[in-house]
Amino acid sequence: MSMLVVGSVALDSLETPFGVRKDVPGGSATFFSTAASFFGPVQLVGVVGEDFPEEHVKFLADRGVDLAGLTRATGRTFRWSGRYGYDLNEAQTLDTQLNVFGEFRPELPASFRRPDFLFLGNIHPALQAQVLDQVEVRPKLVAMDTMNFWIEGTREKLLEVLARVDLLFINDAEVRQLSREHNVVKAARTILAMGPSRVVVKRGEYGALLFERDRVFAAPAYPLEEVFDPTGAGDSFAGGFMGFLANRGADLDADSLRQACVAGSTLASFCVERFSLDRFRDLSRKEIDERLAAFRSLTDFRPIA
Repeated sequence: MSMLVVGSVALDSLETPFGVRKDVPGGSATFFSTAASFFGPVQLVGVVGEDFPEEHVKFLADRGVDLAGLTRATGRTFRWSGRYGYDLNEAQTLDTQLNVFGEFRPELPASFRRPDFLFLGNIHPALQAQVLDQVEVRPKLVAMDTMNFWIEGTREKLLEVLARVDLLFINDAEVRQLSREHNVVKAARTILAMGPSRVVVKRGEYGALLFERDRVFAAPAYPLEEVFDPTGAGDSFAGGFMGFLANRGADLDADSLRQACVAGSTLASFCVERFSLDRFRDLSRKEIDERLAAFRSLTDFRPIA
């Protein structure tokens, strides 16, 4: 089934306790589409500048990402610079340069206007609304991501978009900020009342929680001996989640959504093992299947009498 992502394509500069990298590929659409591509084809809409290396474009194309919606504009690519301490759950932003992304107005090619699955990456809610207005047939699943900046500065517009989607991906700090509830469970319930039928709370090294109207599912994070760079892990989670569902063509029942959570956690676990997209460059489907199986053993136990 067809899948579309609209979001940022960026160049990141990173500092972690394990090294420094400059001008590596980043952005929500980049990580999402790369992770999702392990399950099936993806259509991408975004913008880059004249300085965006062709080798990064080729990498996405080689992964089967349809780049008919990727525009190369005059100017410099969106750039983000950040630093992580030994607590890798939170990044300190050092510099943000919107550049051509500041003028980004998503325009869906005609062939992109009937996706079965749609992911609205972490961009201005007004742009997310513009994408929804261009979709000609309601997708099987519409998901969105957001961040503290939009929650604080564009709350009313964000709430308008939230009422039009099926699923919200959000981290545990943001779910509290958006809901104005401290308890994560109460926070998710409050957001469900705002419109979406599902909320996935991303909790970094502690995994993810899937909330539906009458069900909750907890997916653990895969225990890793080495974590180099958590940048893009959340979007990789979303890509694995949505890519799994689109590839299976599955009904959005409880079992499929729980499996999708594990698929998302699996792709996120590979993402953080190296910097930027480096782990995805040599990742095989066999490795993914082996880790999916290993995930099951993490929480498999006999019923307690």
